Amino acid sequence: MQFKDVSRLVVDRVDRGEFAVHRDLFRDPEIFELEMRHIFEGTWVFLGMASQIPKPNDFFTTNIGRTPVIVSRSAKGELAAFINSCRHRGAILCHTDSGNSKYHVCNYHGWAYDSGGKVVDIKDRKAAGYPESFDRDDHNLMPLGRFGEYRGILFGSLNPDVPSLEEHLGETRTFLDMVMDQSPQGMELIPGVSRYTFKGNWKLQIENCVDLYHLTSAHPSFIEIVNRRKSGESKHGLKALDFNDYRLPGVVRGSYTFEHGHAMVWGGNAAPEVRPLWSMIDEVKGRVGALRAQWMLSTRNLTIYPNVQFAENASLQIRVIRPLSVDKTEMTIYCLAPVGEPDDAREFRIRQYEDFFNSTGLATPDDTTSYEDCQIGYRARRIEWQQGYVRAIGMVQRGADDYAKELGVNPATSMSGNFDIQDETVFHAGYREWMRLVKKGMEGAAKAKPAGIGKQAAKKAGATKPAVKKAVANKAAVNKTRAKKAVLKKSAPSKARGKAKGRAR
Repeated sequence: MQFKDVSRLVVDRVDRGEFAVHRDLFRDPEIFELEMRHIFEGTWVFLGMASQIPKPNDFFTTNIGRTPVIVSRSAKGELAAFINSCRHRGAILCHTDSGNSKYHVCNYHGWAYDSGGKVVDIKDRKAAGYPESFDRDDHNLMPLGRFGEYRGILFGSLNPDVPSLEEHLGETRTFLDMVMDQSPQGMELIPGVSRYTFKGNWKLQIENCVDLYHLTSAHPSFIEIVNRRKSGESKHGLKALDFNDYRLPGVVRGSYTFEHGHAMVWGGNAAPEVRPLWSMIDEVKGRVGALRAQWMLSTRNLTIYPNVQFAENASLQIRVIRPLSVDKTEMTIYCLAPVGEPDDAREFRIRQYEDFFNSTGLATPDDTTSYEDCQIGYRARRIEWQQGYVRAIGMVQRGADDYAKELGVNPATSMSGNFDIQDETVFHAGYREWMRLVKKGMEGAAKAKPAGIGKQAAKKAGATKPAVKKAVANKAAVNKTRAKKAVLKKSAPSKARGKAKGRAR
């Protein structure tokens, strides 16, 4: 894949009413490889919540792109994240999703590390006859390039040259605060997790979280069930969000995009009493003020690019995206709740989560079926461009609208109005960041000069400068000889074929 080819995959001419995405972004394995290298392994990604590891020696495992990761709290209570790979021969250390362990011992050769990542035992080291250079090497677990925490939300990057976490999150921090401020004691993941895969590209999930256009066509079963509950036809009386309320007079819907690919859709809530937070709202209002409390009762779906979404319309969900291949994605989903909320509110939260969000809920199977339908449709190579990115393109404004200004937030773009607008410009931020990261990564790779093998080997052996030069010269001579032999070998069959043809004639 050439640099010039990547540049042509997204058409971004909003000033002329044009924005389009090439379908190869969803179906080309070569592009998927670039995404893994330059996006998931090149920028900040969500790892988990600090509340998952509250005690010393607690840990959980996850992935950054294709790299296995351990997130751990050391014996001293310090948070850290390491590559989940033994320094000896590469075997992963932790095979479980989470646990508590003072030491992590490799099953292969027995090297042992403490919960802070320090190597504490190299099996049979005294009798091994290791050279002095071995003692000078670092044998501790490899830390991530960057590791950071915002309000108990943990992020990491394999790339040490990313901007600060605060800069990466930018203006989205206001909306992350609305998640984390729902209890003075903090937030926690409700025990239990769902993990599932769908046969589709990961960006389908990125889009769908902020896609208002699909609600009424993709989720008719949920809409019908809610209508039956409200009419009394159904014996199941669970209160849930009603999409019909989005069209009531005075209910405003909107969207924001932010730097670094983040995006959010939001909407007023005509029935705030159907939110689990409602029973605590007076306490919340006293801490954060009336305006923020009102926003905390609203519908908010926030994507922190490239791999986590905080969806708050029915209960409160965290979705973690892990691409497995160009046409397969793994999702891990959690229900997030205020610490110390009343028992009846907690039960209500769980029932709403099961009803709508869970992998067995009424919404998630609808969405994953749609993703897989799209992925099958991408097999049609005659169709090159998607046409789903210009809805509301004439209504979006740069910077903050009045609602954002009231909050003190300055997004990259804003759009607000009635529900039927169902904005698609909210997708643009993700593709702009996609293009920025992939192009930046490709430019960096092109500028990098690979070290000469002969020179590198000589330096490793501790050779002097003349010896290094000699090693490089020898390597060059060997390569030149090999090249000559390759030319002779290539030409020999053609001569043989000529003689054979002559004999045949």
